[in-house]
Amino acid sequence: MSELVNASPLGKNSEYQAKYNPELLFPIPRREKQLELGLDPENLPFKGSDVWFGYELSWLDAKGKPLAMIGRFELPCDSPSLIESKSFKLYLNSFNQTQFDSVAQVQAVMAKDLSRAAGAPVKVKLMTIAHMEAFGFKAAPGIGVDELDVAIDCYDYTPDLLQKAEGVREEILHSHLLKSNCPVTGQPDWGTVVVQYKGEAISHESFLRFICSFRGHQEFHEQCVERVFTEIQSRFKMESLTVYARYVRRGGLDINPWRSTEQAGQDDGRLIRQ
Repeated sequence: MSELVNASPLGKNSEYQAKYNPELLFPIPRREKQLELGLDPENLPFKGSDVWFGYELSWLDAKGKPLAMIGRFELPCDSPSLIESKSFKLYLNSFNQTQFDSVAQVQAVMAKDLSRAAGAPVKVKLMTIAHMEAFGFKAAPGIGVDELDVAIDCYDYTPDLLQKAEGVREEILHSHLLKSNCPVTGQPDWGTVVVQYKGEAISHESFLRFICSFRGHQEFHEQCVERVFTEIQSRFKMESLTVYARYVRRGGLDINPWRSTEQAGQDDGRLIRQ
């Protein structure tokens, strides 16, 4: 995996191409990391997807006039590959001096290219800025644990920090203190993590300590969410479990992975840091 990631555009000087080029997309297989987490790639214990929003998206219409829109891209979590974020950014940038006949044509081209890279159908929706403004911002749901008066002294990933509380609960916990690091560049990835569950109670203090232990951890966004999900599922008897994160925008992209034992997806409401 390290050799593959090192072959990606991450951490390298890149020439921004302004003409459409689908070959810029760089897929990264999910399988190796899934096996590391004890998952069976052919029988994942969750449903979910990786929802990306692209805010630096522009191209030329048939008359040569630039258009600016926002893209929503949804990759299924069981796709053979995820798409490396810098390559995604470079790919989107390659549209900016390319003419297309219609928005529908651009949407179809992107869906085709991204599906080929991911190895599974990718949903693409292009929206006007006015459409996105209508979403506004929302507050993270449930109980926030960040204000708990807890001493923290572990900033290296330590799943044993997760502890049970008494009884069975149905609740939603969130923390804005999720921070991990890109496995190639070491750049920080900031996000909000939300855990919704019904089952053995999770100690709120231990959940906060566990999330803070990601602070020195190096892993992609999607893999961090799967790690939180698998650790909770393996340590607690859960009737239902959903884990998702909304990461802060970087390079014109934000990534919002979610994994769940339930069928329902997540809404597109943005948090204030996005």
